[in-house]
Amino acid sequence: MEEGVYISMDKSKMDIPFIHEYLSEHSYWAKGRSIDKVKLSIEHSVCFGVFNKNNEQLGFARIATDYVTVAWLMDVFVRESHQGKGLGKLLIDYIVKLPELKEVTGIGLKTIDAQELYKKFGFRNIENPEIWMMKKNEE
Repeated sequence: MEEGVYISMDKSKMDIPFIHEYLSEHSYWAKGRSIDKVKLSIEHSVCFGVFNKNNEQLGFARIATDYVTVAWLMDVFVRESHQGKGLGKLLIDYIVKLPELKEVTGIGLKTIDAQELYKKFGFRNIENPEIWMMKKNEE
């Protein structure tokens, strides 16, 4: 991992154009998401940015939570040129150890390609998935 990398929860440091570009153009889960929706999601979430010593943003994640019952981890990514260098692991480790989240019943997430990464941090398949429900809004 490169020297001087750090994580910040300061929303004013988040590089909105970078986050929007990655989510809307490179992710499978947020393809086409508008910049207004990205801004709104950041405004209403706990955000985490990975930065280098020059304050360039290298990664991002956010959580929606009530700090009591549940936290939902979303939009986790690392700049493609910095993938495979341990930054994703650094980010997830930071999030799961965040003192403010210690009291929640659990942290949930959805992924189609990173199960093995998340398993290293204690994530497991949902028990009793037949009791979980979701209402999807029509698009």
